[in-house]
Amino acid sequence: MSAQQSDTNESKYAVSARKFHSNVKRDLNDDELRNNFRGAMDYLMDKRKSAFDDSDELATLRKQCKLIKQRCLLKLPYLLEQLEEKLLSNGIKVHWAETINDANEIIAQLIAEKNGKTVVKGKSMVSEETALNDYLEARDIECLESDMGEYIVQLAHQHPSHIIMPAIHQNKKQVADLFVKKIEGFEHTTDVDKLIGEGRRVLREKFCNADVGISGVNFAIAETGTLCLVENEGNGRMCTTVPNLHIAITGIEKVVEFLDDVPPLLSLLTRSATGQIISTYFNMISSPRKDGEKDGPEEVHLVLLDNGRSQAFADPELRQTLQCIRCGACMNHCPVYTRIGGHAYGTVYPGPIGKIVSPHMLGLEATKDLPTASTLCGACAEVCPVEIPIPKLLIRLRKESVETKHSGNKVMKGEGSGRKKSEALIWKGWSLIHRHPVLYKTFIWIACRFRGLLPNRLGNWTTVRTAPKLAPKTLHERIKERRSKTKNTDGN
Repeated sequence: MSAQQSDTNESKYAVSARKFHSNVKRDLNDDELRNNFRGAMDYLMDKRKSAFDDSDELATLRKQCKLIKQRCLLKLPYLLEQLEEKLLSNGIKVHWAETINDANEIIAQLIAEKNGKTVVKGKSMVSEETALNDYLEARDIECLESDMGEYIVQLAHQHPSHIIMPAIHQNKKQVADLFVKKIEGFEHTTDVDKLIGEGRRVLREKFCNADVGISGVNFAIAETGTLCLVENEGNGRMCTTVPNLHIAITGIEKVVEFLDDVPPLLSLLTRSATGQIISTYFNMISSPRKDGEKDGPEEVHLVLLDNGRSQAFADPELRQTLQCIRCGACMNHCPVYTRIGGHAYGTVYPGPIGKIVSPHMLGLEATKDLPTASTLCGACAEVCPVEIPIPKLLIRLRKESVETKHSGNKVMKGEGSGRKKSEALIWKGWSLIHRHPVLYKTFIWIACRFRGLLPNRLGNWTTVRTAPKLAPKTLHERIKERRSKTKNTDGN
């Protein structure tokens, strides 16, 4: 692949994120999309609520899992080294990728070494992050998504609109119409069981013939060198056992210290994500196929991706972003996400978590509009299973977007990119006026007298609000006049 093609891959989501406002207008005008999301989000909120019928247990579990994630993040450099040592001793090869291009090149090289031409891929948001499908397709390698939601999205040439349910933006009629166009011999039906059955029929054949299986990782256990996958369809198990080569890819923040850390995290993940007490499948992979074993891959590789995570890790406050276990609960309860859907954000990770994760991956220049796309109502923080203070982090990112540090020690890529000279001058003038009483009184007197000249539109503020109207006289003037009238009345 040429350097130009690589750059295009790398900036795919950054380009889309810059179009946030136009994306929002497009999706708000799509009534079918809004109905799809409203129904789906109401369903998921009810499922989560029913899964946590004991509020005391939920509070205790959230606190426990928050402390687990914070402990693991504090030890992250050490745990990553321990994980690598354990994986290598188990026969799993480890690869480090700083950027998405690094990760894609590593995976493509591993496939090329085996002369691989066909890949089946389990659900993996990190591979979406790297735009791996596009990268492999450009190298004439067929990469088929095996998760039903991801398969639907792939057929539609889209990217997931939700991190747990990728095709939640489509209803069964839309899926049926898509299958008619893309699957030869498929007869139109809106029967959900038949739709799923048709998808499985196509995928089953691919599993048997695939050269390589690719998966994500939910938890990587440093203590034992074990990769854990949580799923409901069994496709992840097929991807990791049928092909002779299994490549797993995950972010560096997914490492946990002990095996005992996983059960509470798993309990919160499944109940927060889909309202299930436990997922249908929980896979633990600790080695390639051993002598005497009848199934499993001959080789297992793990690609550990940074892609901005070290930047978040370096700042104690922003580090809380890495506590996320990718349950999607914050999206399901967000009043903004439920109305505009996931594609409007233009990023791999949409919704509240996407607003605080994406700036580290794509830079604030491309994502400066995302932290402001929030009501700061706090619903996301209330349901986050690991108690990430999302509203607080959004405010921090808003600040980073408009502040420029002159020391040269920048916290984030694209810092200050949202700063506008005209806006900065206005605020400097506001500060000057409010620091000097004489200037303040003079300005207010003039503004009240010439209030009729004030514009009816004040930028984005008045797109959903009425412009404020100044009173003809200030409060001080009105009190002075009232006192004067009272004095005159008493004197008479």
